[in-house]
Amino acid sequence: MVALDAARSAGAEYADVRFSRNRSQSLFTREQRVTGVTDNDTMGFGVRTLVGGTWGFAASRDLTRDEVARVARQAVAQARANRSAMLKPVELAPAPVVADGSWRSPIEIDPFDVAIEDKVALLLAANAAALEVAGARFVSSRMFFLREEKTFASTDGSFVAQTIYRTQPSLTVTAVGKGDFASRDSAEIAPMGRGYEHVRAADLVGNARRWASEAVEKLSAKPVDVGRYDLVLHPSHLWLTVHESVAHPTELDRAMGYEANYAGTSFVAPPEKVLGTLRYGSELMNIRGDRSQPGSLSACGWDDEGVQPEEFDIIRNGVFVDYQTTREQAPWLAWWYAKQGRPVRSHGCSYAQSWEDVQFQRMPNVSLLPGEKDTTWDDLIAATDRGIAIVGDGSFSIDQQRYNAQFGGQVFYEIRGGKITGMLKDVAYQMRTPEFWGGLDMLGGRGTYMLGGAFGDAKGQPVQVNAISHGCPAVRIRNVNVINTGRSA
Repeated sequence: MVALDAARSAGAEYADVRFSRNRSQSLFTREQRVTGVTDNDTMGFGVRTLVGGTWGFAASRDLTRDEVARVARQAVAQARANRSAMLKPVELAPAPVVADGSWRSPIEIDPFDVAIEDKVALLLAANAAALEVAGARFVSSRMFFLREEKTFASTDGSFVAQTIYRTQPSLTVTAVGKGDFASRDSAEIAPMGRGYEHVRAADLVGNARRWASEAVEKLSAKPVDVGRYDLVLHPSHLWLTVHESVAHPTELDRAMGYEANYAGTSFVAPPEKVLGTLRYGSELMNIRGDRSQPGSLSACGWDDEGVQPEEFDIIRNGVFVDYQTTREQAPWLAWWYAKQGRPVRSHGCSYAQSWEDVQFQRMPNVSLLPGEKDTTWDDLIAATDRGIAIVGDGSFSIDQQRYNAQFGGQVFYEIRGGKITGMLKDVAYQMRTPEFWGGLDMLGGRGTYMLGGAFGDAKGQPVQVNAISHGCPAVRIRNVNVINTGRSA
C-alpha cells in the first residue's frame, strides 16, 4: 500500500507492485560424483506505473517503507521521461478486481523440505543403474527446483498472493562405440509445476537402464535414407515443434514487430490479414492457450497484472483465430473482438521472471488438443505404411519468421507396413509451418496426451526466461522431407 500510495501521490494514473521471493536449487552429478550444487534465494519488489500513456518501472531489494516509497516515485519519474518517445498512449483493457486472492501450485511434497543428501543419493543410484548396461560410458543427472512466493497489488484494487513450484529431474547417458558415440536424454520426463513427488514418479533409477540400452542401440542403428516420409510423432517430441512453430509466432508483440531485434518476428502477421483467414493446418488442428492445466509450468491463479487467465482458442479447426495478449495488447485487437461479439479482455499472459524485471507478454501453456477417438500410439503405427516414428526432442533450428524449420529427436524407428522394423539414426525433418501442420491427418486420443515443456524460454531485451508447458497427443504428419544429418559432402 505504501508503494501504491506513493505512486498515486507522484501522479501515476495506474500503478502495480510485486513483492516476490524466489528460491531455486540445482544439483548436478556425473557417474559417481557430484559436480555441483547451487541454492539461491532472492527477494525484493518492483513497481510499475503508467503516467500520460507511458510506462515506468523501478525495483529494489531494500524492503523498508522509505525505500518502497522512493522506488515508486522513481517509477513515476521514469514514466514521465519515457513520454518523449511515445508513439501512442498505452490503453489498458479492463480487468476484474480481486480484493483478496490466494493460489498455490498443487504439490504434495515441498522439494526444499527434502535433504540434499537424499536427492544426491537418488541421482547417483540412477547413474549407477545406467552404467550397468554394457556400452554405456558416461552418464549425468540433474534436479532443479523453484519456489516463487509473490504478492501483487494494483491501484485498481486487486491484491493477490501466490506460491508457485516447479520441478525437473533429468538424466543423459552416452554410449561409445568404435569411432562413434550416441546419447539418450530422459525426454519423456518433462519439467512440471509440481513438487518432489514428480521426482519420485519419474523413477530415474528404474528408467536409466532402458535409456542406456537405447543409447547403445543407436550406435548400430541404420542411417536413414533421405526422402519423404509419414511421421508418427510422440508428444515428448511434438511439444517442441508446437512451441517453436505455433506458440512463438502467435505472440502478439512478436507479430507486431517488437521482438525483431532479439528473436525475430512472425509470419502470422499483420493481424488484420490473418485473423480468421490464415489456414495454419488441417481441420484436425485445434490449439488452445491456458494457464490452468494441473501440473503445467505456466499454471497460476493470476498473471503478473492481476488478471485471472482464461482458456482461449488460438487455432480452431486449422484456422488462426487469436493471439496471446496482456492488458496493454488486448485493445490492439478491439476491432477483431467486436467482430466476434467478444469483450476486449487480456488472456492473462503477463509475466516477469523475478521482482527486478518488468512484466511483459509471455506465452501461456499452448497445447494441441487430442482427437475425439481413442486412437493409440500403436494405432498410428499400424495405419502407416512407410514412415518414421520419433520419440523425444533434440536439436532444432527455425528462422526469424517461425516459418522454415528443422527438427531432430532422441530415438527414431522405421515403420514398414504398419510395423516398427528397427531403429534409425541421423534423422531430422524439414518443414514449412503451414505445410507441415496441413499434413496432420491422424490425432492420438486423450490417452496419448501428455505435457512437455521448458524452463528457459528466452525473450526480451534485457532477456527474461519463463517456464511453459505444451500439451499434445501423438500424431501422424504426412509426406514430410527427411534428411540425413550424418552425411558429409
